Order: sequence, then C-alpha cells, then structure tokens
Amino acid sequence: MSYKILVTGGAGYLGSTMVPELLNAGHHVTVIDNFMYQQASLNHVCHQPSFQVVRGDVRVEDNIVPLLKKADVIIPLAAYVGAPLCDRDPVGATSTNHHAITLMLKNLSREQRVIMPTTNSAYGSGGKNNECDENSPLYPISRYAIDKVAVEKELMQHPNAVSYRLATVFGMSPRMRIDLLVNDFTYRAVHDRFVVLFESHFKRNYIHVRDVARAFLHAIGRFDKMRGQIYNVGLSDANVSKKELCERIQKYVPSFVIQEAAFGKDTDQRNYIVLNEKIERTGFKPTHSLDFGIQELIKGYTMLKNTKYGNV
Repeated sequence: MSYKILVTGGAGYLGSTMVPELLNAGHHVTVIDNFMYQQASLNHVCHQPSFQVVRGDVRVEDNIVPLLKKADVIIPLAAYVGAPLCDRDPVGATSTNHHAITLMLKNLSREQRVIMPTTNSAYGSGGKNNECDENSPLYPISRYAIDKVAVEKELMQHPNAVSYRLATVFGMSPRMRIDLLVNDFTYRAVHDRFVVLFESHFKRNYIHVRDVARAFLHAIGRFDKMRGQIYNVGLSDANVSKKELCERIQKYVPSFVIQEAAFGKDTDQRNYIVLNEKIERTGFKPTHSLDFGIQELIKGYTMLKNTKYGNV
C-alpha cells in the first residue's frame, strides 16, 4: 500500500538514506528541511515525481502544519542530534527536539501515523548488569537524551505512534556524519592512524544507517501490530566497548594505534548493553554487520577528508 509520507529533516544523515528507500517502496514522500548544513544530499531523487521538498523550519507553525494535514505517515527526523551540538545551542536544541514535536502532535489527527526515532542513550549507565530492554529505567545524561525522553512520553500518548530507541548509528550516507562513534574512530584510523581512549571499557550498541531505513519501512508495513509500542533498534551482536570497536577497526587498518588513557574521564558517560529482542520478534533483523560498516567507511574515507561532514 502506498502512503503520503512527510519526513522532517529528511536531508540529514538518516533521511538522505531513508527517503530513497521510501520512494523505491512506492510511497509519495515530502521532505521539509532547513538545510542548515548546506547539504545537497537528496539531489539523486529529485527526478522522481513522487518526491517533493520544502525549505522550512519545523518550529514554525505556518511551515509545518499545512504539510502535516496532507500526510498519512509522519517520520520526524528533524533534530539537533548529539550532545556536543545540543550543548553548543541549547535553545535551538530544545526548541527543535522537544517543542517542535509537541507542536506536531498537537496538529495531528488520531488517524495519522507517527514513527519517530528517539535514542537508547536514554539508558545512561544501564541497570542490572548494564543490560537494558524497553522496560528498563531511563537515566538520560545529555541534554539531547533528556529532551528525547520527555518527547517520547508525549509521543506515546498519540494513538498511532511507534518509538524507535535507536542505537548509535554508523555507515556511509549522502549527508555524512563523521562525528558518530564508529564513523569517528574509523576516520581516525584511516587519516590519523591513532586514537586515545578514555574509559575504554564503556559499552554501547550500534546499528547501520541502512538498517535504520529498513526498520522504518518495517514499521510502515506492520503498523497495526506495532502501534503504541517502544522498540530498541540495534545490532544484538554489536554491544561492544570502545576498545573492542577499535580492535575491530584494527583488523582492516593494521597500522591503527590504540592508546588507552591512564587517567581522565570521557565526557560521554554512557555505558550499557541493549537488548533488541522485542523488535526481532516482529520479524525485523538487521542485515549490515559492524564489520561491513567499518569496511564501507574505510572506502568512503578514501574520498572524504573534510570537517564539514559532522554535526560539530
């Protein structure tokens, strides 16, 4: 079945990978984006009649409400993503990550469907044995995670909503982000040949950007069974520490030197093991491994060496 889908922030890291997949699946897709990074990441889909793009700000009611009224499905990707960017502009972060979602929800009918990415960084330092499922207590540390926790509570009051607590995303995308952890460490391996790790035993979960796109298509196709639920979305075999991640990269870049700091703390205190069985029981399984992503990134970084490919 074909839907009219509105993707906010659709020219970003997730959206520029997801939008082509939505179009290829036969949906009509409208993107609203403020193009704050001057990206041209959707050039390759402009030839498709079922694609429309609007330059606008999701925080402005006159921009977003007319688009909401025409959509069957809303995928709100527009966000200030990551702790450093949110700390640099806290007003912009909260107004985009929280207030804009409140505005969106206020203007939706009960029949309209919302599939929204939140974040598993809300688990903070984890619970017992650092293992976290969807029922685990939330201990958000960063401003980004705190806003996402607050907005998820509002989102789940909507009768047709799904929340995806995404693991840390990795992989090449038309609107690249080098600042994400796997992407960052692989970049350092390729171009710097070394990295210094603070609290190298800290673990987190990961997911490839193309599998994120697949997860949203999965929810669209199984919405009646998945509505009203929160799902962790990550690779179950990729709950790895920072040191283990670097050792994976080192397999493909043998000259990569890993130095563990003898003292000092990581500003990002996330440390958890995420359980993804709930979404797996719906039939979703990621298809892109951590090793696949590392090898893909190494090829990509042969072409890229530019600090504009990040959010900080």
